Amino acid sequence: MAGETRFVDRKVFFPGQYIFRMGDVGDRAYLVQDGKVQIQRSKPDGSTVVLGELTKGGIFGEMALVDDQPRMACAVATEQTTLVVVGRDQFQSKLNAADPFIRALLKIFVRNIRAITDRHM
Repeated sequence: MAGETRFVDRKVFFPGQYIFRMGDVGDRAYLVQDGKVQIQRSKPDGSTVVLGELTKGGIFGEMALVDDQPRMACAVATEQTTLVVVGRDQFQSKLNAADPFIRALLKIFVRNIRAITDRHM
């Protein structure tokens, strides 16, 4: 829009630095601009399972914004990483503008992913 200024919030994380931890309140999602992020979850026996790795263009942390549930895993930078931060309000405004069917489908997907992950831990 003409005359509108948009600010993009970026954060830099260093190797081994947690972006968020399992159980944290999810108040933002992230887009990997540069670097690498590992999504991890602790098993009941104390060991850690890597659920995935994200590199440039990867998006994570969105599930907690869709269903307002705590983080289901940890996100850790495995090298110096620059992330674009998407806040809850910004995310919700985009989600609210989506077709109601798509919003409902997204919530079902998130619920299913959480259930599958919990069953395999």
